[in-house]
Amino acid sequence: MQILHLEGTEDTPKIILDKNNGIFEISGRSLPEDSAEFYQPVLDWIDEYKEEPKNATEFVFKLEYFNTASSKLILDILSNLEDIEGVTIIWYYHEDDEDMQEAGEEFSELVELPFEFKTY
Repeated sequence: MQILHLEGTEDTPKIILDKNNGIFEISGRSLPEDSAEFYQPVLDWIDEYKEEPKNATEFVFKLEYFNTASSKLILDILSNLEDIEGVTIIWYYHEDDEDMQEAGEEFSELVELPFEFKTY
């Protein structure tokens, strides 16, 4: 399976989806001009990953900020991950960033996935 690796910019997050090394991470800032277009490769990659997932998958979100359009796509990603057995979401936030903590808590209530919250 191909590795999906997108370098982060000021407006887009760094994304690494690497099945072989067990790295599944979205980090940085997410405010792309077209969120649907930006995140489509991620959704496509997850669809392919669903065919033969690892026994356990820790999917890491380490976002500093995301806009409203991105939040919809993050929810789409989480919803897609619900179909995979053994997925855990690791939601990182700065210890003084209550907004990002609350965003993770809200996402955790909207999907049937275990969440672990960690500060950095």
